Amino acid sequence: MTTARKHLIPDGESGIYHCWSRCVRRAFLCGEDKYTGRCYDHRKEWVRERIRFLVKVFAIDVLAYALMSNHKHILLRRLLEQSRQWSEEEVARRWLLLYPKHRESDGSPTPPTDLEIQEIISSKKRVQELRERLSSISWFMKSLNEQIARRANREDECTGAFWEGRFKCKRIEDEAALLACSVYIDLNPVRAKLAPTPEKSDFTSVQERAQALKRGQSDGALWIAPIEKTKEQPRGYLSLSTEDYLNLLDITGRMVQKNKCGAIPQELPPILERLGICSIHGWLEITSSLGDAFSSTVGVPAALEARAEVLNKKWLKGIRLSRRVFTI
Repeated sequence: MTTARKHLIPDGESGIYHCWSRCVRRAFLCGEDKYTGRCYDHRKEWVRERIRFLVKVFAIDVLAYALMSNHKHILLRRLLEQSRQWSEEEVARRWLLLYPKHRESDGSPTPPTDLEIQEIISSKKRVQELRERLSSISWFMKSLNEQIARRANREDECTGAFWEGRFKCKRIEDEAALLACSVYIDLNPVRAKLAPTPEKSDFTSVQERAQALKRGQSDGALWIAPIEKTKEQPRGYLSLSTEDYLNLLDITGRMVQKNKCGAIPQELPPILERLGICSIHGWLEITSSLGDAFSSTVGVPAALEARAEVLNKKWLKGIRLSRRVFTI
């Protein structure tokens, strides 16, 4: 049975979520449509720019993303403490930037006036409502999908649904699951044979990190959250360096491709053992089929058992795989 969204993303609780959306009709979100011969690659830039804009407005971090031909994956982290520190004026300004009262001739939002800001902050209830929305995964995805759908419909000169229902999401419970999910997202183009290697996967978070590393920059300078979490870099989300992560990604990517050698390099086990991975073959299974292996929650066995109890369920899909893969 499907878990209700209100139980999957509880109010007032921080968390990390793997979200994805798929197009409803045969026309592609991006890439080349073999039925019409039209190319929609330019729409990937629409999506990325919209995500970058939303990160500046919402109290939400993007940890990983991959824009595919007819769907997209995005790993989001709620930052409730950040939103609670905003002043009432800051909340109003952010909301009016997201949904402006007026726009310039080129479609860009007109800066909010003092009157518009005062209209919002005059109501404590309204400010609290908007503060919650600006830290909401659902409102983030709504603001992303709605804008892209309208823009694509205008380009296609049609109306109707563009996305296959509401966005889907899974709750990520722990670091081992977080690593597996991040790798799963970054390897999407490699598994789909759209790119030979992770760093050549266009419109993905891994490509941005690899390019930053090549320029001699830290991924902490990027708009997406950095990999390694340190005192100097608190926005990081994993306890391994960017270099280790990219190495792990490259090794895993080589093994999941059918035309590549299936031997397991000696470098892989130590990285996985540090994060509680006990089965190498299970690691390959979980990073290549995470979308089907779990339902509402991804995590180590103890986390899934605890979550099932919270949801008043006997078990959650994926518990057997989790027991085979994770040692924690």
